Amino acid sequence: MFAIIGIVVLIVMVFGGYMLAGGSMGPILAALPLEMMMIGGAAIGSILIGNSMHEVKLLGGGFGKVFKGPKFSDEDHIDAIALTSKLMKTMRSEGPVALESHVTDPDSSAIFGEYPKLQKDPAVVNMICDPLTLMVVSSGTLDTHAVEDVIDNAIKTQIHEMDEPQHAIQTLADSFPALGIVAAVLGIVKTMGAIDQPPAILGKMIGGALVGTFLGVLLAYGFAGPMANRLKQANEHDQQIFHSIKQVIIASLHGYPQPMVLEAARSGLPPAHRPKLTELMDQMRGK
Repeated sequence: MFAIIGIVVLIVMVFGGYMLAGGSMGPILAALPLEMMMIGGAAIGSILIGNSMHEVKLLGGGFGKVFKGPKFSDEDHIDAIALTSKLMKTMRSEGPVALESHVTDPDSSAIFGEYPKLQKDPAVVNMICDPLTLMVVSSGTLDTHAVEDVIDNAIKTQIHEMDEPQHAIQTLADSFPALGIVAAVLGIVKTMGAIDQPPAILGKMIGGALVGTFLGVLLAYGFAGPMANRLKQANEHDQQIFHSIKQVIIASLHGYPQPMVLEAARSGLPPAHRPKLTELMDQMRGK
């Protein structure tokens, strides 16, 4: 919602200020379609050149997240901590074998079933089930530091993939001014080919060429750059859920009491989205 409001404010203020200063929208509107074709087409082409189809699909999802916001809500973060805590509690009280049915078939797990949104998210399920499966097959004899290394590698890989769209959008932001100059230079080339025309006509042609430079800068610093920053913020919010899962698993393996396990996971969340410890404890009690 804020992204849409921001786009409206940007367009109204830029073009409104231009018109209030006595500028005419005629030359801009006349040049806009072809300038956008050149700049936008070059941008799309550069994306296709520099990325595989997998990254292109991720980029589409990244643009969606700019407008929709983070995938996981504050409640989802609480649920992830509670879900992982219940699984670790099951392992401590009933042994690693009791976990087998939950981690090998999470779709049929009663514990996972309490949290349907997380149950349907492959990244969250894999982040929980993969290290717990290792503990099941090793009968709980794995070194805690070895488990932590495995989880760290999984988080690193997941974050890398999530960050790819943000990097692509930032690359677009960096390239838009240069692509605008390309469009402007082509407009100047066209103008030089008509140098024998009257000044009034040449003025319109030069003005149309400069629209390319204007659009390149506006798209870079008014649209693509802020979108990349917003996507980075949304990704960082979502990525924290994996760190919370890790903290619960590792703290539990160290033998910490449950309040300390919950606090280890809770304290890593950003202050604006951090639940109270009592909320987590109530979640564990089923309140």
